[in-house]
Amino acid sequence: MPAEITIPRRLPVMTLANTVFFPHAMLPLHIFEPRYRQMLEDVLAGDRLFVVAREDEARGEATGEFEPPCQVASVGVVRACQREASGSSHLILQGLARVRFTGIVHEDPYRLGEFEPLDSAGADAVSLAEMRHQLARTVRRRQQLGAAEPEEVFDFLDALTDPETYLDLTSFTLCEDNDIKQQLLETLNTQQRFRRLVDYLERDNEKLSLEHQLRGKLDEDDIDRN
Repeated sequence: MPAEITIPRRLPVMTLANTVFFPHAMLPLHIFEPRYRQMLEDVLAGDRLFVVAREDEARGEATGEFEPPCQVASVGVVRACQREASGSSHLILQGLARVRFTGIVHEDPYRLGEFEPLDSAGADAVSLAEMRHQLARTVRRRQQLGAAEPEEVFDFLDALTDPETYLDLTSFTLCEDNDIKQQLLETLNTQQRFRRLVDYLERDNEKLSLEHQLRGKLDEDDIDRN
């Protein structure tokens, strides 16, 4: 987190289904709902900070709560914003830090939450470097197996030298299971987080490898005809 940015105790909240936001990630957003238009106006007039939380849909179905947020989320800063003539806006939000909800202050005109900051329980530099190397091997294997992500994604991740930044951005970019993504966001122990992501990607690599073997030398047209 940039040293010049202090995370306030109270922040506006955007609760989104199927979106798990991570520190360091860049999240494009289209703001069009009236409540979020008002939120963005207030945010841009202030510190440009707000929280993006994944909606806990299971809790909502069980309790009837309106858009209940998962308890761990990420705060981000608006890095760019373009307003449209319609009144909607396109923006880029950069993740800064993990936070945990301690309460909701109000819902109108938009959700305002209370938070406490969360710090990762880091390992020593040598261990972090070793874990980054292990994760990088798993990511390269995914690339070799013909994963759907473009080459530019792998080039971008490979250029990241800070282990925790690499870990969070790899989680954000390559993990397709939002439940696991949320678990990764909530895992404060860095070593455990590395292990969980490596385990997930290795399982996914096994599926890609099996698909590659089954595909054999058939081209896409042959596969579609089978």
